[in-house]
Amino acid sequence: MTNVLWLQGGACSGNTMSFLNAEEPTVCDLIADFGIKLLWHPSLGVELGNNLQTLLRDCISGTIPLDILVFEGSVVNAPNGTGEWNRFADRAMKDWLADLTKVAKFIVAVGDCATWGGIPAMSPNPSESEGLQFLKRQEGGFLGKDFLSQAGLPVINIPGCPAHPDWITQILVAIATGRIADIAFDELNRPQTFFNTYTQTGCTRNVHFAYKASTAEFGQRKGCLFYDLGCRGPMTHSSCNRILWNRVSSKTRAGMPCLGCTEPEFPFFDLKPGTVFKTQTVMGVPKELPPGVNKKDYALLTMVAKDAAPPWAEEDFFTV
Repeated sequence: MTNVLWLQGGACSGNTMSFLNAEEPTVCDLIADFGIKLLWHPSLGVELGNNLQTLLRDCISGTIPLDILVFEGSVVNAPNGTGEWNRFADRAMKDWLADLTKVAKFIVAVGDCATWGGIPAMSPNPSESEGLQFLKRQEGGFLGKDFLSQAGLPVINIPGCPAHPDWITQILVAIATGRIADIAFDELNRPQTFFNTYTQTGCTRNVHFAYKASTAEFGQRKGCLFYDLGCRGPMTHSSCNRILWNRVSSKTRAGMPCLGCTEPEFPFFDLKPGTVFKTQTVMGVPKELPPGVNKKDYALLTMVAKDAAPPWAEEDFFTV
């Protein structure tokens, strides 16, 4: 039996809603097939008041082994480092975290807020929010850059706004079945099985991207969203077009630009007017290009690609 405790800091519960929609495996599969015992969850736990405090203190003392601590939401430090803006079970949440992270065998940060602060950590960051082991791309966060759990691992980061449900459940299964050692992690402690490729991988609009055939309207099934609508698919690490959401679709397949929500810089440009859903360009060349692409080479490639584009590159190939 693998004991899992799920807590929530400064968050909107979006990752909980995503988690409950997992399909491979489902939340019920975690419990029935993989031996996971959910000690408590803010939306599912039945303990309240003194009973909840007793459960938490039993985890801290070791009376109840804490195998996996899952944290959703940012660590709120306001006001003035006290964390009193985010109280939970008669204490500041950050104080519970400080105690629980010392005894947890594995720690999993779910969603952007828990991994690098997310939207709550946007400037001027009045809640003094940060992630468990990062603040945006800066190492450290609440636990510090050198922190290791009882299993000898840093915090396992599963970013996203929200994170894909199957990313969450599959990592929990890997831990519960003793296979987490088979998972490689990148420099941001993200599992590479989900984050070593770009969102563009598997995108149905790749042919439009190659021929620089753009669309300027949401919901259109033809044309690339990168050139006009600010899609960050070519420079965002995620498997959204390889492991489809609800096994059906993704943002780009539905005609919605990728917002780059698995990267520490999200939300980009601090949501300044005119920067969202609009590609920022200089003399027609996007300011930000896919990694490894030279601006001069890009400009030359654009001319060649547009000249070589066949008529069908502008067609809606989803038409039945």
